Amino acid sequence: METTDSVPSEAGTVIVGAGIVGCNLAYQLTQLGREDVVVVDQGPMPTTGGSSTHAPGIMFQTAEPKELSQFADYSRKLYSQLEGADGQQAYNEVGGIEVARSEERMAFLQRRVEHAEAWGIEDPQILSPEEVTDHLPLVDESQILGGYYSPTDGQVSGVVACDALAREAMDRGAQFVPHTRTEDIETEGDSVQAVVTENGTIDCDEVVVATNIWARQLGEKVDVHLPVTPVEHQYTMTESLEELEESAVDITDHPLFENYENVSGEKAKRLLVGPDRPILRDQDNAMYYRTHGDSYGIGSYNHEPIVPDPQELGGNDPDGEQGSVHEFTEQHMENATHPDRPHKAPRRASDELLPATEGAELEHKYNGMFAESPNGLPVMGPVRDLEGLWTAAAIWVTHAGGAMKAMAEWMENGVPRLEDGPIDVSHCNVNRFDEHEGSWDFARDIGAEEYRIVYNIMHPKWVWEDEQRDIRRTPMYHTHQEWDAELWAEAGWEEPQWFEANADLVEEYEDQIPDRDGWEGVYWSPIEGAEALHVRNKVGLHDMTSFNKMEVVGAEAGAFVQRLCTNDIDLDVGDVRYTLMCNEGGGVRADITVTRTDEDRYLLLTTGREVGNNHVAWVRHQSPEGVVVNDVTSSLAAMVCTGPDARNVLSKVTDVDLSDDAFPFFTSQQFFVKNVPVTALRVSYAGELGWELYTPSEYGERLWEHILEAGEEYDIRPYGNGALDSLRIEKGFRLWGVDLHTEHTPFEAGLGWAVDMDTDFVGKEALQAAQEEPAAADGGTTPAESVYTDRQVACLTLDDTDETILNHRPVYEPGADEPLGYVHSAEYGYSVGACVAYTYLPSEYAEPGTDVEVLFEGDRYAATVREEPLL
Repeated sequence: METTDSVPSEAGTVIVGAGIVGCNLAYQLTQLGREDVVVVDQGPMPTTGGSSTHAPGIMFQTAEPKELSQFADYSRKLYSQLEGADGQQAYNEVGGIEVARSEERMAFLQRRVEHAEAWGIEDPQILSPEEVTDHLPLVDESQILGGYYSPTDGQVSGVVACDALAREAMDRGAQFVPHTRTEDIETEGDSVQAVVTENGTIDCDEVVVATNIWARQLGEKVDVHLPVTPVEHQYTMTESLEELEESAVDITDHPLFENYENVSGEKAKRLLVGPDRPILRDQDNAMYYRTHGDSYGIGSYNHEPIVPDPQELGGNDPDGEQGSVHEFTEQHMENATHPDRPHKAPRRASDELLPATEGAELEHKYNGMFAESPNGLPVMGPVRDLEGLWTAAAIWVTHAGGAMKAMAEWMENGVPRLEDGPIDVSHCNVNRFDEHEGSWDFARDIGAEEYRIVYNIMHPKWVWEDEQRDIRRTPMYHTHQEWDAELWAEAGWEEPQWFEANADLVEEYEDQIPDRDGWEGVYWSPIEGAEALHVRNKVGLHDMTSFNKMEVVGAEAGAFVQRLCTNDIDLDVGDVRYTLMCNEGGGVRADITVTRTDEDRYLLLTTGREVGNNHVAWVRHQSPEGVVVNDVTSSLAAMVCTGPDARNVLSKVTDVDLSDDAFPFFTSQQFFVKNVPVTALRVSYAGELGWELYTPSEYGERLWEHILEAGEEYDIRPYGNGALDSLRIEKGFRLWGVDLHTEHTPFEAGLGWAVDMDTDFVGKEALQAAQEEPAAADGGTTPAESVYTDRQVACLTLDDTDETILNHRPVYEPGADEPLGYVHSAEYGYSVGACVAYTYLPSEYAEPGTDVEVLFEGDRYAATVREEPLL
């Protein structure tokens, strides 16, 4: 690798960190035509001493989050095209096997197959114990019930891949500067100006923080509190095993060996050797395995979380010690210290599964570090409020290729995408976080929690139970407790999922609430169904404070909001309009309601939960001088009173005429509910007669009490998010981040009615081109080409009205093997009397009346495409 010793005085983009993430990004940016890219790192190259140097490089592609599987699939293909310094392919496609030691894990592995099918991972298979040992003869088949096999899984050496990626990036003009520690990032106003290194300052337009476990340290330099947590896990390599003697390899003549040895010492002789048989994972014991010639490598997450303080992490020691490696903690291998696995030490679990390792000396052993985020996904994208600063952290070797392809496209063309089209990264976006998540207390505890559960069987509805709960309370929090709310954490908010005080409603509606006794019934209560039916039949009150709310103010506010929105926003004061915001490629960036509250003032209401902050960042990023965008999420309490009796209830506490003529649908008014000032919108996400009510937070609890008291004679009940999910899906209302996101155009999503092509808005050009020339979608990189697919949203109902499924499962033509799409969202529709699911299918299959099948928990469920909305 021909690096440079001198620090250039200027660059367009400076990437801090030359590990697998930084090298992938430099490769992708230069492939897109950038020539002014500089990569700096504190260590030597390609063995920088970060996680990429010590990582064993195993690549299991299948995960429930679609982004991770798609990133991994792209990474595998990319690494397979790379030529290592020895002239060999960088990727070792030896396959990967995950074994099960319990019935619960076997059910989990079936879900693996279904997620792999949904995300397009090639040829996923369930294996019998005998079939596992056909591939891995050293496994004791009496210890397992079966396995999940992904033939295209494998391994890539981080060092080999970094070297190959960097060489190609340098051939296209990038500069790599080793032995250069970054000390600061200079800013002026709200934009990046330069990177300050120990060897000189580089003036630049953009800086990318790709320092992984050191990302938090560097972010703090510019008051950006990244919730990136370094955690330790153990890796060991056995002495030579007789059972593997035919696989012995002398790697000392490899072109990178000397460089590797200088940083990693003797263990380079093992780490640089690729596996010659499938990689192995024993998730019931939080362990994984791969061969290193005639040695077995053993990785263990099977110990209590070890979270070092990021402020105490040094760089590489002058004596050759890696900054990302700590001393091996013997007690964590020889004792059961994991809080969820108290009965078996990791070494014992390993010897049971692979008897050949029993009694073998662990020749090389260390605690290696990687980075966790609060939801276990990457932390990537442009940092809001600081122009030119990007992050790329908490990303593994497995996902780095795809993640940095997406980010390079984002940086260059404004739209994250992979080779086959746009990819939604809202759940990976650095701007998804709330302020409390930047505290070290939160990042430390949740990083440890993510470490604890990384190999556990986790339900998609699981939420943290103990650590870092009860942080954000809506004004109605204490009233929720009085109603015995089941509170779940959403973006730090304590939000009701259902109310135990409504249990009496279950008997009233029990004939309309099918039981759930499988995976779909975990974290579910029949009270959710009873609450939903009560709203349809009578009236309910829902706390929606956590939905993100923005106020846009200024003389140019109207023109700005129109530029953001796909619909016509020429509104009178008091008008409300549903609209979309698109990105440059025409993908749906958000769906919102816009209310004109004064001549130069607009209220924008959008999705809450984990992704809502992304919308706030987007709007602020787009705003011109003279327009102020205020995030008023926390300063406004919000609730919706909805159902057939909503008008009757509210009429008891206000003198305002709430009739259809005086207060039409999609209008707003400001008035008093008794003594509480409110801004009321005649809209309802439940799809019933209703009003959303907004008031300064200090009035929120009293407003809630006023409405509950007024509604007693109508049997008003509070209802939670579980009921809301059912209510909205029956009405066909989209949920951004779930069944609507940037991979979809408004037309694919069935929301063309919210687009006025006579107005000018971000993404219009791409939508026009896609409509006019749909056949142009040949994998190119222009915005127009990046959005069009011949797919349409489809509403399904299961034919068996007693069954319920969950999302992220594949959808097929009846009897076919190749999936047509996957379930984006699913919930039982209690008023419809069937489970409702939303998916995107090829247009010919999206026609109402079409029969399809959904694979869920090993069974195929017959379903039918329906005309929407269902109610």
